[in-house]
Amino acid sequence: QVQLAESGGGLVQAGGSLRLSCAASGRTFNTYNMGWFRQAPGNEREFVAAISAGGNIKNYARSVNGRFTISRDNVKNTLSLQMNSLKPEDTGAYYCAATTVIGARQISQYNYWGQGTQVTVSS
Repeated sequence: QVQLAESGGGLVQAGGSLRLSCAASGRTFNTYNMGWFRQAPGNEREFVAAISAGGNIKNYARSVNGRFTISRDNVKNTLSLQMNSLKPEDTGAYYCAATTVIGARQISQYNYWGQGTQVTVSS
């Protein structure tokens, strides 16, 4: 089992950057593939990015590809999401999640979730 806690959200102007972090508890973090999802008010939660347990396989939603970078540190038990060139449509609550499935993009494939951190991008 793994417990997850996101941080790093905030208010930023369009074109700016933010770096989200997800701290994981437990000794098994390095056995889980990890993902980031987001949810805007009134919308369904959507996939943003995923990274394999070893960090060598990454995939992104088309809407963030080239602007966001997912990474992990298996020594510090942390997952990160570097977000550049932010747009107002990136606004939402961002969640980290853990799965046993490599490259998982579906919410149902993830077993553990954090509580989320809010990102607001102003125009």
